[in-house]
Amino acid sequence: MSTVIGPTGAARRDPGQWLTLPGCKKILFIVHTEVYGKRLCDLLPLLESDLRVQVAFTLAPHAFNSGADRLLRSLGATVLPWEHAVRTEFDLALAAGSQGTEQVRAPLIRLPHGAGHVKLSRVADDPPGTPRSVGGLGRKYLMWDGKVVPKALGLAHRDELAQLERSCPEALPVAEVVGDGCHDRIAASLPLRERYRNALGLRAGQKLVLVTSTWGPGSSFNRLDALLPRLVAELPRHVFRPAILVHPNVWAGHGGWQVEAWLAACRRHGITVLPQEVDWRPPLIAADWVIGDHGSVTLYATMTKAAILLARFPERDVNPESPGAALALAAPALSPAHPLTEQLAYAAAEYPAQDYARIAARLSSEPGRFNRNMRRLIYRHLGIGQPAYNPATEVLPPPEPLVGARGGRPLRRRGDGRHRKGHGGCGRARDDG
Repeated sequence: MSTVIGPTGAARRDPGQWLTLPGCKKILFIVHTEVYGKRLCDLLPLLESDLRVQVAFTLAPHAFNSGADRLLRSLGATVLPWEHAVRTEFDLALAAGSQGTEQVRAPLIRLPHGAGHVKLSRVADDPPGTPRSVGGLGRKYLMWDGKVVPKALGLAHRDELAQLERSCPEALPVAEVVGDGCHDRIAASLPLRERYRNALGLRAGQKLVLVTSTWGPGSSFNRLDALLPRLVAELPRHVFRPAILVHPNVWAGHGGWQVEAWLAACRRHGITVLPQEVDWRPPLIAADWVIGDHGSVTLYATMTKAAILLARFPERDVNPESPGAALALAAPALSPAHPLTEQLAYAAAEYPAQDYARIAARLSSEPGRFNRNMRRLIYRHLGIGQPAYNPATEVLPPPEPLVGARGGRPLRRRGDGRHRKGHGGCGRARDDG
């Protein structure tokens, strides 16, 4: 269980008197959503075994808090109430979102929470006609009261510096290209594809079709009612194993019961619905096809062997200079007028390997070096030296079997009280690194 320091009690009045290791550098991980939290979890191995450093977490205000709350409980970490966290001095804070970070009493390092900066965003109460900025790179994400909030802004690719110069030039002095940790872990794990397929319970010759959706009105989930019947009716079960991956913000926004209810018919017809806490990266590596939208998972699929079909791509919501826009030109679009099996065969036969390689290369201009770069950045802002070893990029742990897979047990359902270390992107599996 996590330790929550509440508003009353001895731990609240004088927590320092109970510490065995006083005087540590204090780092605050600011978690807004489950997605943001999982991104930050990839930083935890960089701080392991260092007795000079102590990490605490807090749940920052956000519309999609619910999944983040479950994630923090699963860590067994110290979780400070937001009101307490913003009144406490820290030596460093890390976040993958912006909301409320101007209140934190610590130098802040901000990171992106997805593959590049693909989506265009606009605050709901902006006046009509307000230009839409690139999500995460506009002034409203980086500035407060005329000042840049982060002391350091980590970027995945050097091309994003030009976008930042246009959208918020005031933040250029604090920007640093560090790479993409998710990219690096996928790249390191690609040789384990067959191991992941075996762990999922895929039989020889069986094909995994991963349907993935981001959140929002422009997502493929918004049109899932048109695709799901086709997965059931048109894909022979002895050949194809369809699985659905839904963005955690959909679960958080609509509630777990509602999403389960909407997808109940899928389960009854043998389609696997991946629980929101599952690490999506091993199934992505194992997939033969990805049917997706403008979300990050579809972009990361360009690193794998999976053929891609775009079920939805809302051009008006996508940064035209992003790798996501390039993917829309390279990947075939799902058609309602042709059999699904024929379209899957077409996507595989016409696989644009060179185009996908170019798109994948735009996800990080520091491939394999995120851990090195990020640890250097963290310790520089802490004001202490780095530990004397190279921070390795660890491969992803094997997934649990798909629901109904031969010889395997179903993936655990939400809220069953179990948590496997390394599962869902937090922690590490020692047998795999």
